[in-house]
Amino acid sequence: MSEHKDYVSRSDELGNIHISEEVLAGIAAAAALEVPGVSSLAANLGSDIVELLGKKILTKGVRVRMEDDKVTVELSILMTYGHTIPEMGKAVQDAVRNAVESMTGLEIAAVNVNISGITFPPPVKE
Repeated sequence: MSEHKDYVSRSDELGNIHISEEVLAGIAAAAALEVPGVSSLAANLGSDIVELLGKKILTKGVRVRMEDDKVTVELSILMTYGHTIPEMGKAVQDAVRNAVESMTGLEIAAVNVNISGITFPPPVKE
């Protein structure tokens, strides 16, 4: 495992581009939350819910690692009851890969999706 970096750097003919790992995590989180059936992200990847200035950070439940010029994303999600777990996992993987690659130009090595729980709709009151 490589040591933690705060930024992913790329060089081109005009200079260097530095992308914060927090930005990569934010892109991955936003893409995952757009998938129908994803209820929310879960903060059980070894960290508690992180708060900054009293606001919850969108990237709870997302971990990004850069190894050999490829990005590995690990997400922990809560899904809505009634969806198929393998289909949800594949949809989240595709959405995250497409979003990160199209927005950053970085190559994705893996998108690991952990289904941490299921959320149920509130009971219907009669």
